[in-house]
Amino acid sequence: MRAHRPAAITTVIAVILPFTALSAESAERDAIAKCRTERNGPDRLACYDQLFGAPEQEQLLQEPPARLPEAASAADELSLLDQRWELSPERKTGTFHLAPHKPVYFLAAWHASDTNDRPSSPSEGHTVPRPLDLTHTETKFQISFKSKMVENLFGDLSDLWFGYTQTSRWQLFNASESRPFRETDYEPELILAFRTQYELFGWTGRLAGLSLTHQSNGRPDPLSRSWNRVIASAGFDRPGWTLTFRYWARLHENLSSDDNPDILDYMGRGDVLITRNWGKHEISAMLRHTLRDGDRSRGALELDWAFPIHGNLKGYAQFFSGYGESLIDYNHRANYFGVGISLIEWYSRTEERP
Repeated sequence: MRAHRPAAITTVIAVILPFTALSAESAERDAIAKCRTERNGPDRLACYDQLFGAPEQEQLLQEPPARLPEAASAADELSLLDQRWELSPERKTGTFHLAPHKPVYFLAAWHASDTNDRPSSPSEGHTVPRPLDLTHTETKFQISFKSKMVENLFGDLSDLWFGYTQTSRWQLFNASESRPFRETDYEPELILAFRTQYELFGWTGRLAGLSLTHQSNGRPDPLSRSWNRVIASAGFDRPGWTLTFRYWARLHENLSSDDNPDILDYMGRGDVLITRNWGKHEISAMLRHTLRDGDRSRGALELDWAFPIHGNLKGYAQFFSGYGESLIDYNHRANYFGVGISLIEWYSRTEERP
């Protein structure tokens, strides 16, 4: 009888194994079906990993601490606002150094469709009595810089900057009038810049700002023009793009000393600036409006394009249409176009320059 036991055992095993395999296969199918019912992505992945194993799981769990800083650094590299305003702690370079602010350019020819021969204002004694002898084409240039006055004013979330912009229109081709500077506008400002981090419609909100801004042309009556503003701003970006919204409130003056009491109804109450950078090109569009309707609905559009010419030399083209191309022309509407060279753009990388 003992001689037949191995054969009997073999027969039993042969009968049981298929059922065992079928049972295991059925259990696996049930487990897979259970994983498929998981609606949460991470839970579903963990379910499959438990079934089939995850040989690289431990390695992946160990790598993120070393890789996360690199990923953050790569994201910061793509942020034009961070580069220009030193928003992240790694970008901060300290105080009292010169940094780019607004574009710096020289337009050899700046042509106006309609010259403002008789600048005027509702203020008494602010209208030119006789027409000025102006040429339609002149030269325009702008310089602009900023410097950080206080770093980490509120923790590492904000910095206080001083900014300065000067824009001049020079009647270079007006030999009969000894080529005068027709208008120079000066704009010093204090800017409190806050670092933010949130997502909105595919854009990253990186900057919130509050500034105290003075702008004037420094001229005597009847050509004197000036105003003071408090400006709130919000800046968004994505790789190669920036989007900035600004809204301002004017600090009113006494009517007797106000050079231009109606300036808000021409120069507007807010603007939007969008820029696009790729390679050595930058295109920007600024839209400004009074935020009023009817007869008080006025605004302006400015388009700028910086483009490579040779090496680090860049050309610059600018188009402006509407009111307020300059302070003396705040209530004068015209179209302007000019070409020249660019030295600094809105968000050009400083490493592109020698």
